[in-house]
Order: sequence, then structure tokens, then C-alpha cells
Amino acid sequence: MKILLTGANGYIGMRLLPQLLDAGHNVVCAVRDEKRLSIDIKTRKRVEVIEIDFLDTSQENNMPADIDYAYYLIHSMTSSLTDFDKKEAQAAKNFNKWVEKCNLKQVIYLSGIVNDEKLSKHLSSRKNVEDILYKGHFNLSVLRAGIIVGSGSSSFEIIRDLCEKLPFMITPKWVLTKSQPIAIRDVIKFLTGVLGNSKTYGESYDIGGPDILTYKQMLHKYAKVRGFKNWIYTVPIMTPKLSSYWLYFVTSTSYKLAMNLVSSMKMEVVARDNKLQQLLNIKTHTYEEAIAMAFKKIEQNLVISSWKDSVVSGQLDQNLEKYVQVPKFGVLKDEKKIKVEKPQHVLNNIWSIGGATGWYYGNWLWKIRGFLDKLNGGPGLRRGRTNADKIFPGDALDFWRVLLADKTGKRLLLFAEMKLPGEAWLEFKIDKDNVLHQTATFRPKGLRGRLYWYSILPFHWFIFGGMIRNIAKT
Repeated sequence: MKILLTGANGYIGMRLLPQLLDAGHNVVCAVRDEKRLSIDIKTRKRVEVIEIDFLDTSQENNMPADIDYAYYLIHSMTSSLTDFDKKEAQAAKNFNKWVEKCNLKQVIYLSGIVNDEKLSKHLSSRKNVEDILYKGHFNLSVLRAGIIVGSGSSSFEIIRDLCEKLPFMITPKWVLTKSQPIAIRDVIKFLTGVLGNSKTYGESYDIGGPDILTYKQMLHKYAKVRGFKNWIYTVPIMTPKLSSYWLYFVTSTSYKLAMNLVSSMKMEVVARDNKLQQLLNIKTHTYEEAIAMAFKKIEQNLVISSWKDSVVSGQLDQNLEKYVQVPKFGVLKDEKKIKVEKPQHVLNNIWSIGGATGWYYGNWLWKIRGFLDKLNGGPGLRRGRTNADKIFPGDALDFWRVLLADKTGKRLLLFAEMKLPGEAWLEFKIDKDNVLHQTATFRPKGLRGRLYWYSILPFHWFIFGGMIRNIAKT
């Protein structure tokens, strides 16, 4: 089979791709930016990649005509607080139009459970996308999931942050809302199970795990799996906006995602039945088993994908290409260099920067800067990094975004997503003479930007000097 995988660089797409390849399918990955497809060289050789933005109606339709099946995994919930529903509707309409020439047998759409009488804007948008896709010239199979639990999923990371950081919580009433969480590996089983299954054509199915729990119970069960206790008390006075701020400051989520999640958390997300589970003979994992499996992946450094690596978890737009060329004029720089004895070892140090490793010098100052950034509406340092020693273009790295990660060329280029009165780049490069160059570039916006740069110059001298020395150590 030749399969179109939209959203190939997303959380679900990255998990689904290896399963499709292992099953012997030919996969076409549809992404906005080919450079952001975070797969290794070996996997890249096994797939076909096309660049396509389903929101851009002006671009040429480069959809291959010989596609048999497609997965529709396009969502825009974290991109906007106001018009994400319009974007999702437009993307679905464009998809229907652009695949007309493909003579598709089936399209599989992963949606959300929409059984509550009064739906949130997020869930209403998912239902609207279903209705649009049903108008396409193909057989549609819809899988509706609630909270997806797995290493790197937004739901899991929020629960993890809350429980690990707050043993005592005063929470809004929505923590008493019921939900039916499902393990990510079960979601993948359902997605692959309906592929080519004619019994599922034109049908919509709810999928969920065996447990129906309130969010409060989910927080308690997480603590139980981790081996500690937590205390949770609810109050009726916390507004949706206040709840969103609470989630944003305590967890690694972005404010836009927090707002959209809070609006949905007031709705019960419980499956109507388990028809698809019976049809495909799939035994789902309990919530506690899903938590345990997620931590097993984390401990083994085998996290395949994370919601944090989505561009919309930060401050940039989708086009990273325009930031790759570091400006030379009208900028302020901090340049340092040092001769290294073992370039490969130093390169490994560079590729391990951020996250649990930290920034090699003055980590407490980096934490203060991250806290101030969070207060100012930025991502802060809580995003960390997905993998301890692997970096791909587009990955989130604390409050930086990876623009270029060329280990063969010995160069790493980062762009700041923290709130700044200007634009900032941080570059590491080892030249042919084994000299490590560390360059911080700042393009200020007006007088305020220049005042900001000069006010932190003493800290730069202190932090960047220590950082390059420690990176160069063997």
C-alpha cells in the first residue's frame, strides 16, 4: 500500500510512521518543512517526503496521484486562541480538494470524543472537521480519542508537571470531570487496525482505555505509580482564565494550549461503546499501565516524539527557514573561541546541551532567566528537550528552537523563543583547525533592545565565558 501521512512530524505521526514502515507500506510524509522531519537518515531513505501546507491555497498541488490510503492528523489547537477552528476547517477543505486526483480508498482521521451535549470550541472544531472530511471523495474512518497518555504527550506532561511539582494542590472544579484516558500504543493499534478494513469505512468510533476517571483520580493514580502521595482540594472560584494561568505557570504547556485545554476539560470525554475494540480484538491498557510504560520509555531515553517539539509550543511561526541566515548588520555580538583537543568529545557535549544537562555554567542564572521569561509569557526552561543526545532541526531546546543541527559539519544553531526586545541566535561551530566558536547574536528592536543588551552584558561575559570553557573540557 502507498500511504499518505499528514502531520508526519507531529506527536502521533512520529509514532505511527515506524509502524507503517515495519508493516511493509510505502509512506509519503506530508510536512510543511522537510528540514523539520525529525527522523534519522536510515528512516529518511525509506520514505517519500512532500512539502505541503494545507492552509496555503496558492501553492501548487504536488500530491502524488498513486496514493491508496491516507491518515489525516492535522490539528491547529495550539496555534491560536481565536481562529484555530477556522484554520482546521480550511485545512480539511483543502485536503479534500487536493486528494481528488488520488482515487483514495480510505482516509483515517483521529478526532476527539464529542458525546457531550455542549461541546468546547476545540471539540466542536474536531466534529466540524469530521463533517467536512465526510464530503470528500473517499471512504472515511474516524477514531475519536480522549486523553492520550504516553511519553511526550501534552496530557501526560501536564499531569507529570503538576504531580511532581505540587504534592499539595488547590484546583478548579473541572478536576472532577470524567474522562477515559487511552495509552498511546493503543491509539497506534487502532490507527493501524482500521487501515484497509472495509468494515470501518464510513464509520466513526470512540476509543478509550478500560478506566473512566476524573482528572483528580488521574492525578492521584499518577502519584501512586510514582510511589508518593498527593493532596488535592477543589475550589469553585477559579475561572477558566485563572485556571489557564495556573496550568501555564506550573507546567511546561504554552498559554494557548492551556486555554484550549481548560475549555475542553469541563466536558466529559467518555466513549459511548467499545465496538471498535471488539471488532479489532484489541485489549487496551489501564491508565496506571500507560503511566508505567511512559516512564519506561523516558528512563531508557527512547521518547520518539513530544508535543513540545511542535513549533506552536513556542513563539515562532511555521517557517523556520527565514531565521537560519544569521544577520551580520545592525546586530550586537558576543563571540568567544577556544582550541579543543578532542573535537568529537566536544561535539557530543554540544549535542547534549540544555534539558537535564543544563548549560554547562551558571545554571542557576539560566533558571532565573527562564522563570522571568515564563512570567513574561514565554516558554521558560520547562520544555527541556525530547532526547538526551539527539537533536533535529525544529526541536525545542528549553527556551530555544533548533534551526540547524549538522553534526557532520560540526555546527549547531539555535534561535531564542524567550520574550525579548529583539531577536537572538546562539551558534556553536568547530572549524577545520579544531577551534570551537561560540557566538551569541542579537538584533535589537529600537532603543529598548539596545538597553536590554548592554544591561545584561556583564552576565554574558560571566556565563558565556564559563560555558565555552566547560563545553571544551574533556
